[in-house]
Amino acid sequence: MVRISEFQIKDVVNVGDGKKLGNISDIDINLQTGKIEAIIISGTGKILGFFGKEEEVIIPWRNILKIGEDVILVRFKEANEFSGQDEDD
Repeated sequence: MVRISEFQIKDVVNVGDGKKLGNISDIDINLQTGKIEAIIISGTGKILGFFGKEEEVIIPWRNILKIGEDVILVRFKEANEFSGQDEDD
């Protein structure tokens, strides 16, 4: 078992590019099933949040590949990564 406090201090890393996405700020729980639906990562924002709103990154539970001692490996694609996938057409 893992406590939420232990879960929140782990770094969340995207396996696609090795980039650190941040740390878990919240989780979505389905109250009907009692299962975690997604993890929410607060965006790092702009310079100390002065120049824009921090955006949240929502990672569906099915995209979590591995929960390790210090890191959580996830599969995540940003919206701008989806464009240009079919360049062979």
